[in-house]
Amino acid sequence: MFLPFFDALRRAGVPVSLREYLSFLEGLAAGLCTYDIDGFYYFARAAMVKDERFLDRFDRAFSEAFSGLEAITPDDVLEAVDIPEDWLRKQLEKHLTEEEKAQIEALGGFDALMETLKKRLEEQKGRHQGGSKWIGTGGTSPFGAYGYNPEGVRIGQSESRHQRAVKVWDKREFRDFDDTVELGTRNIKVALKRLRQWARHGAHEELDLPGTIRASAEAGYIDVKTRPERHNAVKVVLFLDVGGSMDAHVKLVEELFSAAKSEFKHLEHWYFHNCLYEGVWKSNKRRWNEATPTWDVLHRYGPDYKCIFVGDASMSPYEITHRGGANEHWNDEAGHVWLTRAREQWPDHTWLNPIPERLWSYTQSIEIIREIFAGRMHPLTLEGITAAMKELG
Repeated sequence: MFLPFFDALRRAGVPVSLREYLSFLEGLAAGLCTYDIDGFYYFARAAMVKDERFLDRFDRAFSEAFSGLEAITPDDVLEAVDIPEDWLRKQLEKHLTEEEKAQIEALGGFDALMETLKKRLEEQKGRHQGGSKWIGTGGTSPFGAYGYNPEGVRIGQSESRHQRAVKVWDKREFRDFDDTVELGTRNIKVALKRLRQWARHGAHEELDLPGTIRASAEAGYIDVKTRPERHNAVKVVLFLDVGGSMDAHVKLVEELFSAAKSEFKHLEHWYFHNCLYEGVWKSNKRRWNEATPTWDVLHRYGPDYKCIFVGDASMSPYEITHRGGANEHWNDEAGHVWLTRAREQWPDHTWLNPIPERLWSYTQSIEIIREIFAGRMHPLTLEGITAAMKELG
């Protein structure tokens, strides 16, 4: 019954062998993960993935083969605050017109929001739904899920619906961008080629055809000449926003990432969520346990690196301007402080935004980051990438 799963892994490019598949079946027959969906996922991954480079492909194949399986699992238990799961059970969603949304008032700032949430946690004794005050669902309260408030704390909701939450108290897992994805167009690579500094060094690996012809003519016999392979000497540190509202732009960013990996020999990439803070990570699977301090990254790569941020810059303004404004953890320093440090460390920098440029003025956080980057923000289009590469060059 698991042959379709095996076929999906092969189609996804996961190099799983028949022996590994049979070992997987033996483990199931031995009852290693009976009635445990999470255990089944991790056991299958351990049995059939030999290299972490293929984890993302495995996830996609697993999703294809067992789509819908996750629907029967219980929601993850909230870790940030001890809020009963029953309070956040989804029974209805709040759908308001634009006129109704305009009538709902925000609490008046990040500090007021956090103080009010503290009071609600102390006072609330039961589940609420459809209201405007308590922690619950389907209402206009600033706290909860599946409702609407122009400025609130999203708790217990799997994804953003309005991109208005100030803080998200859910430990979510994000997927790494696949650097092997086939490009839908070669135009991105052509645009990236504008940022080049050619150099030759290293082992003699390339045939020097003009030199061979000249030497052979002079010697009277074939005298093969080689030279160091020419490569792009530009060094790039790439910061990629992942998760949340960026899920809608995964394909476009994967194409950019794949093109950059093939174009720049010296490319270092790091992930962040929404805004740069005190930690970044290489793998989204381990971002909660193996984050790298941003200070280390700032000190690791010299000012000769070109710095490129890729993100939609769409978030609560507090995530940029306030200490403690990050939506998934408490940040001791505001996001704009870290963005400024990055700009100072790498004078050649730019920000690529997948949101169409005509819409930037409608999102306050985009305008804030655009100001921090002194206007060095470009749309993630062929024209925008070309302009960014000229600016970096």
